[in-house]
Amino acid sequence: MLRKLCIVLLLQVAAFAQAFDRAAVDRIMQEALAAWQVPGAAIAIVRGDEVLYMKGFGVRERGEPKPVTPETLFAIGSTSKAFTTTAMAMLVDEGKMGWDEPVRKHVEFFRLSDPLADRNVTLRDLVSHRTGLSRNDALWYGSPWGREEIIRRIGLVPLTQSFRSTWQYQNIMFLTAGYAVGVASKSTWEEFVQKRIFDPLGIAGANFSVTVAEKAPDHATPHRKTKDSKIERIPWRNLDNIGPASSINAGVADLSKWLRFQLGDGTFQGKRLVSAKNLEETHTPQMVMRIEGPAKELAQHTETNQMSYGLAWFIQDYRGHHLVWHSGGIDGFITNVTLAPKQKLGIAIVSNLSPTSLPPAVRNSVLDLLLGLPQKDWNAIYAEQVKNTEAEQKKRQAEREAKRRKGTRPSRDLAAYTGAYEDPAYGTARISLEDGSLALQWNGWKRRLEYFHFDTFTALDRNEEDLDQLVFHLGADGDVATVEYLGQTFKRVKKAE
Repeated sequence: MLRKLCIVLLLQVAAFAQAFDRAAVDRIMQEALAAWQVPGAAIAIVRGDEVLYMKGFGVRERGEPKPVTPETLFAIGSTSKAFTTTAMAMLVDEGKMGWDEPVRKHVEFFRLSDPLADRNVTLRDLVSHRTGLSRNDALWYGSPWGREEIIRRIGLVPLTQSFRSTWQYQNIMFLTAGYAVGVASKSTWEEFVQKRIFDPLGIAGANFSVTVAEKAPDHATPHRKTKDSKIERIPWRNLDNIGPASSINAGVADLSKWLRFQLGDGTFQGKRLVSAKNLEETHTPQMVMRIEGPAKELAQHTETNQMSYGLAWFIQDYRGHHLVWHSGGIDGFITNVTLAPKQKLGIAIVSNLSPTSLPPAVRNSVLDLLLGLPQKDWNAIYAEQVKNTEAEQKKRQAEREAKRRKGTRPSRDLAAYTGAYEDPAYGTARISLEDGSLALQWNGWKRRLEYFHFDTFTALDRNEEDLDQLVFHLGADGDVATVEYLGQTFKRVKKAE
């Protein structure tokens, strides 16, 4: 009986290997690059402990001849999060950390503004996005603050949902988890991941900072797609202050080793790095996610009935198959890392353009090919989703414009709005009068303010694109007292001199 079972398994493996069509993957990648105007991308596909396919496509920088290779470094954004939870799993194995331990056992200064949440928050809560905090990315994105300062400041921000009631993506909680890894291991997050994950897996090219990545001889250049569909080069975004949530840079050659490890039982090349139990815990659902908005539209094509979040992994059914995956997006780069555990399949895709849906479109096309599913035109499906999302954004803008009260004017002279405004978490925002218009300066950002109506102004970026609105409020004495911005209320503390 055992002999027959072995023969059947060997025949299945042989059939799979024979059926693997490298030319089809080449075609999928080439068609996706053209469809999404992506300068360069790379893909790695593994099955169990075998690398089936690994290849770079396009160029590292638009207009330059250097090709993308499997070793080319890309920022992998939030797919870094799984490295953090795997590090935590290792420390849980050693008894130096527990998933359900209080956060303050490791990060003494960590706080949440809600008393119940503050009293009960655990490490598991941090890495399953269920603290009740919304994103608040402005506290780290381009901010001057270091890691400890950011963690302290998020503790002053009001929760937007009740504790453990709702899944809300939150990068600073992963920063805190990584900080805890450093404390528990008596080192730093970077040192621990390097020593306990990168080195044992033979991940030699990856690093933790843009300052290192840009010095590497083989690294990609980030690009962005403008509103008028032009592709332009942009600078790398420094992510040092949010490191454990997003800062790893890697090529697919190194990510292929990460895939092989994640598909296994916690060992790599015969050496145990983490227990099977705690590695599996990171792949296990922790919070149910509502399928709504664009995800609901896409679910009709992916035939998804449920979606949940594990510990740094999304978990869903895809056309009858179980997937564990995460995406990563930061200025000029989009990444997707996906596991199909039952089939022992892993796929990593990196690209040097944002926004783009190339990684998920390629991922789905490759899955359909490898799983023997009827092929769909995923480039067209995602393009339609992008079109619908853009249409929805235009609709909201039109609705806002329709509600705009014409013929109004500010309740005070523009000079009366100038001065310094403070929020306990977000710090000081300064409003000044320049060339007849108000201007906002906050955390190194400078925005021109365009009058909307009453005491509401719109912040515009350097390309005069609409970013956000500011709403000023007067006090009982008639002077400007506060301004609402980024979801926070800044109190005026000093008038302009």
